[in-house]
Amino acid sequence: MVKTKKLARTNSVLTPSSMSNWFDIDRSIDNLRKEMEKAFSSFPTVSMPTISHTSCDIIDEGNQFRIKMDTPGIKKNELKINVTDNSVEVTGEHQEEEKKKNYLRKERHNISYYQTIPLSEKIIPDQVKAKLTDGVLDIILPKIKPTPTPKKRSVNVQ
Repeated sequence: MVKTKKLARTNSVLTPSSMSNWFDIDRSIDNLRKEMEKAFSSFPTVSMPTISHTSCDIIDEGNQFRIKMDTPGIKKNELKINVTDNSVEVTGEHQEEEKKKNYLRKERHNISYYQTIPLSEKIIPDQVKAKLTDGVLDIILPKIKPTPTPKKRSVNVQ
């Protein structure tokens, strides 16, 4: 009489031998990724200008608006500000100088900023002033009609 083994049904339990197969596959994929990174690292990189939408704060100071805008990497001669009676347009562009250097890696590229900011009240375009300090552009925009300061009233908390 031949004894037959009954195969017990299991709920997809990973045995040590099947787990090692997964580790082999994972290791193979990791090696493939490393080889592809090596192959593509020899390709020349294309430098495209980065167009950034910069962070800014708009403050209503009653008689004027003040805009504080982050413009890292831009010099004051690389900024252009255009104003109308109800908007401000800020454009900045920095070209990285390409000197023949033996770069092993070059990640700093050209930078461009562009932002149009609508204003809720009319301003006097001829009296707008701007100053750049430590990468922060400060624009002062005098209003045609100053906003009256609202009267404050104290409220008791119950």
